[in-house]
Amino acid sequence: MAIFKSGNPTLSEKMFDRSLQLESAAQGTMSVRGAINKFGFLMLMVIAGAGYSWHLYDQFKQDTMTTLMIVGAIGGMISAFAISFKPNWAPYLAPAYGILEGLFIGGISAILNAAFAKSYPGLIMQAVGLTFGVAIAMFLLYNFRVIKATEKFKSIIFSATLGIFIFYLITMVLRWFGVNISFMYDSSPLSIGISLFVVAIAALNLILDFDMIEQGAERGAPKFMEWYGAFGLMVTIIWLYIEILKLLSKLSNRN
Repeated sequence: MAIFKSGNPTLSEKMFDRSLQLESAAQGTMSVRGAINKFGFLMLMVIAGAGYSWHLYDQFKQDTMTTLMIVGAIGGMISAFAISFKPNWAPYLAPAYGILEGLFIGGISAILNAAFAKSYPGLIMQAVGLTFGVAIAMFLLYNFRVIKATEKFKSIIFSATLGIFIFYLITMVLRWFGVNISFMYDSSPLSIGISLFVVAIAALNLILDFDMIEQGAERGAPKFMEWYGAFGLMVTIIWLYIEILKLLSKLSNRN
């Protein structure tokens, strides 16, 4: 069904339809509350991983932290791909994904916190606060149907998200060949404008994620899809946090 079109590639109609046919459906059906509870657990995993990376940085164990960051980035990506193709693995791999991504973003946060200690001492806390603030705002807008996940809305956000992914991929490939795309990393008005656009798209993806979880529960998806839905929501939250962190860093460099 078209209602299952989402900008988040981990949450899709195909995955929910496939899950409805698995034997695991006999274990119970998905509920919104269950997905929210599991999202809370994944958030604790992310916080634990991030806290450990931060602790290593404070203890002057940057080499160990860097290694764990790399492990977290690669391991998190592998876990995400595995869950995307095998949603029934989500109860086992989603917590691992949370810890691994926590190690990664915790390391990035610690490095930026030190780099902007003088010019922007509240950078990390403001990024965290804005991330949760935006997420809560999007939930309220969705819950009270101020923003509705219509077919046109879904198509626009999906197209924009795909465009961002392709743009980032092209930029990364060009960097491998020594081509520097300066406007992606400097603090020019164009760079800040791009970051604002990406933050907005990441935030609007939350609307699609909330709708996907709600529709999955209404369609009677199997119980393990609560983990899958929570994982997909966590992917968007982490993306949003990283983009907000990048935006604040650029704004700080203009001061």
